[in-house]
Amino acid sequence: MTYLLDTNILLRFIDPTDPSHAIVHQAIDHLRLNGHDLRVSTQNCIEFWNVTTRPVTRNGFGRTPKDADQFLRLLTQLFSVLPDDAGVYPEWYRLVSQFDVSGVQVHDARLVAVMRIHQIAHILTFNAADFVRYSPVGITAVEPRSICTTL
Repeated sequence: MTYLLDTNILLRFIDPTDPSHAIVHQAIDHLRLNGHDLRVSTQNCIEFWNVTTRPVTRNGFGRTPKDADQFLRLLTQLFSVLPDDAGVYPEWYRLVSQFDVSGVQVHDARLVAVMRIHQIAHILTFNAADFVRYSPVGITAVEPRSICTTL
């Protein structure tokens, strides 16, 4: 099975000071050991760069673009990046229209569009509630804690 990793997973994966760092590593290790394929999208990479380089005073990591580049290179070595596809925009537009998406939730809709185009049904995220609306189109959000409680 293939999982898309949400940006909040990637951010915690690289930040050893985050309280959820260990559980993210445990969940990823468990999924990999059980033969699951873990992917990221270009959208994740863009969001990751945004948060990594945004000032701490604005809920970012306050790191330099050089730091973000090093982190992103590491992440894209560990997790394959799904290619951009011309079908993503029409699918995104269909989703935001069908599910009445507004505000920052448009970014999650784009992740779902990428998942649908690449036939991925599962996303590893700390924000499972944000993806519940997409269950009618076959999307299942999985929280790291739910994976680790089965260990």
